Amino acid sequence: MSDPQQIDQSWMQSVQSLMYNGQFERALHDVGNVLKADPDNIDGLYIKAVCERYLGHNQVALTSIERLKGLSPDFGRAHQEEGHIHRALGNLDAALIAYKRACQCNPVLQASWKAQADILQSRGENIAASEMRGQEQRVSALPKELVAVSHLLYEGKLVKAEAACRHFLQKHPHHVEAMRLLADVGGRLGVLEDSDFLLESALEFEPDNTQVRIDYIQVLRKRQKFAEALNESRKLYERDTANPVFQSLYAIELMQTGEYENALALFDDVLARLPNDPITLTSRGHALKTYGRHDDAVQSYQKAIHSDAGHGDAYYGLANLKTYQFGDDEIAAMQAQLSSGQLSYQNRIHMCFALGKAYEDRKDYDQSFGYYDNGNLLKRQQSRYDADKMTAELDAQIAACTPELFASQSNKGHMAQDPIFILGLPRAGSTLLEQILASHSQVDGTLELPNILSLAHRLRRKKRAGNISLYPDNLHELSAQQLAEMGENFIETTRIHRQGAPFFIDKMPNNFRHIGLIKLILPNAKIIDARREPMACCFSGFKQLFAEGQEFTYGLKEIGQYYRDYVRLMDHWDSVLPGAILRVQHEDVLDDLEGQVKRMLDYLGLPFEQACIDFHKTKRAVRTASSEQVRQPISKASVDLWRHYEDHLQPLKNTLGTKILEPQA
Repeated sequence: MSDPQQIDQSWMQSVQSLMYNGQFERALHDVGNVLKADPDNIDGLYIKAVCERYLGHNQVALTSIERLKGLSPDFGRAHQEEGHIHRALGNLDAALIAYKRACQCNPVLQASWKAQADILQSRGENIAASEMRGQEQRVSALPKELVAVSHLLYEGKLVKAEAACRHFLQKHPHHVEAMRLLADVGGRLGVLEDSDFLLESALEFEPDNTQVRIDYIQVLRKRQKFAEALNESRKLYERDTANPVFQSLYAIELMQTGEYENALALFDDVLARLPNDPITLTSRGHALKTYGRHDDAVQSYQKAIHSDAGHGDAYYGLANLKTYQFGDDEIAAMQAQLSSGQLSYQNRIHMCFALGKAYEDRKDYDQSFGYYDNGNLLKRQQSRYDADKMTAELDAQIAACTPELFASQSNKGHMAQDPIFILGLPRAGSTLLEQILASHSQVDGTLELPNILSLAHRLRRKKRAGNISLYPDNLHELSAQQLAEMGENFIETTRIHRQGAPFFIDKMPNNFRHIGLIKLILPNAKIIDARREPMACCFSGFKQLFAEGQEFTYGLKEIGQYYRDYVRLMDHWDSVLPGAILRVQHEDVLDDLEGQVKRMLDYLGLPFEQACIDFHKTKRAVRTASSEQVRQPISKASVDLWRHYEDHLQPLKNTLGTKILEPQA
């Protein structure tokens, strides 16, 4: 079989040329040869569908498009081609839906904007048609080079998009839209610092560019630079205090800094003018949930659904309350939406996870697993996660972080004793531990802070020949001054999240990958490993739809491999940093709350306080999926939940292996 990469280079340009020259039969024949060698070739399947449509084989073309969308659900040109096919068949309602999805996936598809405008105008919907014409004109005004960059960007060809955009900026160094696009590429590649710098620079050239400022706010939020994001959103809001988009953005940033009452007041202002806006109602529901106003959150989510029956985010908002149970009518409504074929890809994902929870509550575990499995499959198709690459990354930590490293670099960092890191896997009970400890008068709970991951990313970007990352090997080379400055920077940049207690918690679970870095820059930091029984932990992660990140959870084999690698790396940290990490088993906390609380407080050097036992009475914002659960007393209800799904979990068991599942054997 030919190499797919060579197929791309040697065949695709000639096949595309045939198609563009109207030689559809020959192009269809040649692309068939490409697809024999590489059946999942995205560009090949797209060309096949286009040729089939031009040859009048519309139903066959629809089949090709369905396969293409299954392989690449966010491929905008696939949805555009589906629109063209439905339009050729006279199915204008279906065509409009497809064109709308195309523009959601790729907003520079000029033909999709034009087609929507033409169809709407033919129906006399002139206002809506005019909006589509405006979008069409916006795209037509862009330089062709940037339209090409946008296509690469929205089709996930990020390396090519970056190269093309940088080439354009070499010729036009102050082109704001090009800077915005390159920042978008950087954000998708996880290089948020570069995106931050590019957008800040773009705003210096065009301070009134609304889209650039909105993008800048979103990057600042992702970097958890909440004070800066709040300041930027305030500038937009003050520009036009009646603008609902600016109000919503400002409200979201107020939430991030804990100003929930002000945020909710702004959401209410938006809803006074747009009373049925499902996005605002859902955002308001999220805020109310975080703030601990459960009943109000339920009402807000339900209003969003009443306004838009296909708004999956609101359904999942209800499911993610954990304590909410769907009624028969709600389940039937979700199933009808899924069967309609009119849901966007993201709404399908939300509906699947919500239905998984609905049937779990009804103890119909087979149906429940089916929906969870479908939701995870949809998420996996969007993901670029590579389990073997992650294994190699953790192997590099083991190879670099040796006893010799800690012997030569110990006690050089910042000596602050403030931070407490709670880490491990998501859904392992870390939110419960945080709530317990944050109930102590000397401890502030904060967030899952990104600072350590960002620092590791900066160190990783230093490359050697062959584009191989120097991190974590370069930990050996950091000077005492560098280590101390990194530790001090962590303390200062996280200060905004604290309330004034002498200690604070960083609950980012993925920090377990970088314990070596943590102990070098913050030698006195305390580290608690939140551990949970492997099957329970992995399955709980599998059935959780995370807001972002944690892509290893969207497959049973993937999450099993990640858990296995996590245990192996934690064993290494115990070996090279003996006694530095306190392991707290979730099941032990459930069995002996007081004993485990005293054990944690002894490790932290803190006196016992009854408030830690009565953690569910503590009033504080909790921003994770467990927010409702930690506002209730200890419960063992979900300890063995995974056993009801055991018939479906053999791939997970096989991946974990007996060494993990039966450690005493």
